[in-house]
Amino acid sequence: MSDFNFENLLDESVKVHGHLCPGQVLGVRMSMFGLRQVGINDPRGKDKKKLIVYVEIDRCATDAIQSVTGCSAGKRTMKLVDYGKMAATFVNLSTGEAVRILAKEESKSLAKNYFPEIEDKYQAQTSAYKVMPDEELFSWEKVSVEIPREDMPGRPLKRVICEKCGESVQDNREIILDGKTLCKACTGSGYYRKLK
Repeated sequence: MSDFNFENLLDESVKVHGHLCPGQVLGVRMSMFGLRQVGINDPRGKDKKKLIVYVEIDRCATDAIQSVTGCSAGKRTMKLVDYGKMAATFVNLSTGEAVRILAKEESKSLAKNYFPEIEDKYQAQTSAYKVMPDEELFSWEKVSVEIPREDMPGRPLKRVICEKCGESVQDNREIILDGKTLCKACTGSGYYRKLK
């Protein structure tokens, strides 16, 4: 990430997200750190087909990670696995290297040490997260990620029709139940319920 300036990346992220907050700073810093760890130097340019990011929370940092990396759900390069954790895994598809980075909970209280004169805790965190060393902000570990073919970027591998509702289902997301090919919603495990 030697080509990118932290302040410029943060400014771009704030435009996407709509405001500056501690999560934006963490997401930008986490992205820069993760990309360095897996050897991705130009995520929105020459390396854009080499990267997938798994994000473990649907909060502010996710917008920052998308802004910095260029990964998105629509490109199938950002996967949301909502564990409710301020964490993300960066995967270099060319090398197979992957690193999972977790924002340390104690970084919130450490932030007060950096800017004791700032009374508002969120403003103190926002300022501190810009200057705190990576070791105080994050824990990380090398991991292995098995990415199924049907989850990779690119055209759908297959498309089937749900035998109950008639809607198209792509990329092995169908469920075979009692010998019928069904979408998840028609098996009763959908996130919505049809009104009569």
